[in-house]
Amino acid sequence: MRRYALAGVPLFVFLGLALAVGNTLYREASDGYSPAALPSALIGLRHPSVNLPPLAGLGKPGLTNTGLAGSVVVVNIFASWCIPCRQEHPTLMKLAQDRRVRLVGINYKDDPQQSLAFLRDNGNPFAAVGTDPDGRNSIDWGVYGVPETFVIDPSGRIVAKHVGPLDESSLANEIAPAIAGAVASK
Repeated sequence: MRRYALAGVPLFVFLGLALAVGNTLYREASDGYSPAALPSALIGLRHPSVNLPPLAGLGKPGLTNTGLAGSVVVVNIFASWCIPCRQEHPTLMKLAQDRRVRLVGINYKDDPQQSLAFLRDNGNPFAAVGTDPDGRNSIDWGVYGVPETFVIDPSGRIVAKHVGPLDESSLANEIAPAIAGAVASK
C-alpha cells in the first residue's frame, strides 16, 4: 500500500505545477496581470538628483538637473555591451524625431570608447548623455539592469517607467501615452 502512495507523489507535484501555471495564464488573459511588470516606487515623484559628466568625444552635454527641467524628457539608461539596448536603438532613433520630447541618455557602467563607437556606428538619438561608470546614479533611479526608460513631465515628476528594450508596441502603448499626458500637463 505504501508503494502506491509513493507512486502518486509525481502526479500530485505535476498537478500542483499545472494549477500554478494555469492560474498565471488565466490572470494574464482576464485582468492583464503580468509577472514581468515591475512597478516603480518613483512614479509620481520628482526624479532623483543627477549630475553626470558628458561622454567624452561625443560633443553632447552631460546630464544635470537643469537638463531635466521645464520640458517633457525621456531618459534612457543604456550600455554598449547590452544586447537589448542594441535591439531598441532603432526605436530610440524614431523617438528622437518627436519634437515634443527631449531624449537623453545615461550610459551605465560602460567603457567610454565602446559607448562612443556604439553611438557613432548606430546613430546618436540623445540630446545629452551622462556617464555613470559605477552605476550609483542609476541605483537612485531604481535601475537594476539595462535598458530602462523613464518619462519625466515638465515639473520633473516621473510619469512612466519601462523596463527592457523599447519596441514599436511599448512605444505606442506605454511611452507615447505617457508623453501625451506629460505634454498636456504643461
